[in-house]
Amino acid sequence: MAGDIAHHLVTGFPPPRLSAAIDAVTAADGLVVVTPVFAASYSGLFKSFFDVIDPDALTGKPVLTAATGGTARHSLVLEHAVRPLFAYLRAVVVPTAVFAASEDWGSGGDEYTDGLPGRVRRAGAELAALMAARPVAEEPEDDVTALERQLADLRFD
Repeated sequence: MAGDIAHHLVTGFPPPRLSAAIDAVTAADGLVVVTPVFAASYSGLFKSFFDVIDPDALTGKPVLTAATGGTARHSLVLEHAVRPLFAYLRAVVVPTAVFAASEDWGSGGDEYTDGLPGRVRRAGAELAALMAARPVAEEPEDDVTALERQLADLRFD
C-alpha cells in the first residue's frame, strides 16, 4: 500500500487497490484509526494515507483514535498529533482515545486507569453512540432535476 500511496502523491491518480481503500474509508459510517507511535507521533504511512483522502470526505464522520507504543510515556501522541489531524479533517473524534503500551496487554489497569479492555469498551460505546446519532445520508438528486431547479431559480434583471 505504501507504493500505491507514493504513486498517487506523484501522479494524482490512485491505483485500484488504494482507490478501493479510500472508497471504503470515506463510505464508512464510522472509523477506528490506529497507528503505531513513531518518533513521538503517528507513522508516516498513516499520515500519507489520510493526505490522499479529500479533505472534506471525513467531515462529521465519527472516529475512534488509537495508537500502540512500547511505553505509556508516548500515550499523549493521541492528543497532540492524532486528534488534531482528525479535527483538521472535521471528523468527530470520540472523547476516549485508546493507547496500548506493552504493559497494557493482559493488564487490568490500576487505581487510576481502566485496563485496556475497559478503555476499548468505553471508546467503542462512544463511537457507537455517535454513529447511531448521525443523520442518515440522503440519496443525491438526479443531476438533471437539480440543474433544472437551479436554472428556474435564476433571475435576470
